[in-house]
Amino acid sequence: MPVRITLDAMLQRRGLTAKAVAETIGISETQLSLFRSGKVRGLRFNTLSKLCFVLGCEPGELLGYDRDAGDLALPSDDNKP
Repeated sequence: MPVRITLDAMLQRRGLTAKAVAETIGISETQLSLFRSGKVRGLRFNTLSKLCFVLGCEPGELLGYDRDAGDLALPSDDNKP
Protein backbone atom coordinates (compact mmCIF):
# COMPACT_ATOMS: atom_id res chain seq x y z
CA MET A 1 0.00 0.00 0.00
CA PRO A 2 1.54 3.31 -1.01
CA VAL A 3 -0.02 5.26 1.89
CA ARG A 4 1.86 4.68 5.14
CA ILE A 5 0.54 5.42 8.60
CA THR A 6 3.23 7.07 10.71
CA LEU A 7 1.18 7.45 13.88
CA ASP A 8 3.42 5.12 15.90
CA ALA A 9 6.44 7.35 15.31
CA MET A 10 4.43 10.41 16.37
CA LEU A 11 3.21 8.68 19.52
CA GLN A 12 6.79 7.79 20.39
CA ARG A 13 8.05 11.35 19.78
CA ARG A 14 5.29 12.73 22.00
CA GLY A 15 5.78 10.10 24.70
CA LEU A 16 2.12 9.08 24.52
CA THR A 17 0.45 5.69 24.46
CA ALA A 18 -2.15 4.68 21.91
CA LYS A 19 -4.48 3.80 24.78
CA ALA A 20 -4.28 7.32 26.25
CA VAL A 21 -4.80 8.96 22.85
CA ALA A 22 -7.77 6.71 22.03
CA GLU A 23 -9.41 7.59 25.35
CA THR A 24 -8.75 11.31 24.84
CA ILE A 25 -10.26 11.48 21.35
CA GLY A 26 -13.15 9.13 22.14
CA ILE A 27 -12.47 6.09 19.97
CA SER A 28 -11.77 2.51 20.93
CA GLU A 29 -8.26 1.16 21.21
CA THR A 30 -9.23 -1.35 18.53
CA GLN A 31 -10.18 1.38 16.08
CA LEU A 32 -6.93 3.24 16.71
CA SER A 33 -4.96 0.00 16.39
CA LEU A 34 -6.58 -0.72 13.02
CA PHE A 35 -5.63 2.75 11.83
CA ARG A 36 -2.07 2.38 13.14
CA SER A 37 -1.67 -0.89 11.23
CA GLY A 38 -3.16 0.51 8.01
CA LYS A 39 -6.05 -1.96 8.06
CA VAL A 40 -8.76 0.68 7.61
CA ARG A 41 -10.03 1.94 4.30
CA GLY A 42 -10.83 5.40 5.55
CA LEU A 43 -10.67 7.82 8.42
CA ARG A 44 -13.16 10.53 9.30
CA PHE A 45 -11.75 14.04 9.12
CA ASN A 46 -13.23 14.63 12.57
CA THR A 47 -11.09 11.80 13.98
CA LEU A 48 -8.03 13.01 12.10
CA SER A 49 -8.59 16.52 13.49
CA LYS A 50 -8.78 15.18 17.02
CA LEU A 51 -5.60 13.17 16.54
CA CYS A 52 -3.79 16.24 15.25
CA PHE A 53 -5.05 18.36 18.13
CA VAL A 54 -3.98 15.87 20.81
CA LEU A 55 -0.62 15.19 19.17
CA GLY A 56 0.06 18.81 18.21
CA CYS A 57 0.77 17.93 14.60
CA GLU A 58 -0.43 18.30 11.02
CA PRO A 59 -2.24 15.51 9.09
CA GLY A 60 0.81 15.06 6.85
CA GLU A 61 2.85 14.09 9.89
CA LEU A 62 0.60 11.07 10.46
CA LEU A 63 0.60 9.85 6.86
CA GLY A 64 3.28 9.13 4.31
CA TYR A 65 3.06 8.27 0.62
CA ASP A 66 5.26 5.99 -1.47
CA ARG A 67 4.74 6.86 -5.13
CA ASP A 68 3.20 3.95 -7.02
CA ALA A 69 2.31 4.04 -10.73
CA GLY A 70 -0.37 1.44 -9.96
CA ASP A 71 -2.37 4.20 -8.27
CA LEU A 72 -3.38 5.38 -11.73
CA ALA A 73 -4.36 1.95 -13.03
CA LEU A 74 -7.95 1.57 -14.15
CA PRO A 75 -10.13 -1.03 -12.45
CA SER A 76 -9.95 -4.47 -14.05
CA ASP A 77 -12.72 -5.70 -16.35
CA ASP A 78 -12.15 -9.27 -15.10
CA ASN A 79 -15.40 -9.25 -13.09
CA LYS A 80 -17.67 -8.54 -16.06
CA PRO A 81 -19.98 -11.40 -17.14
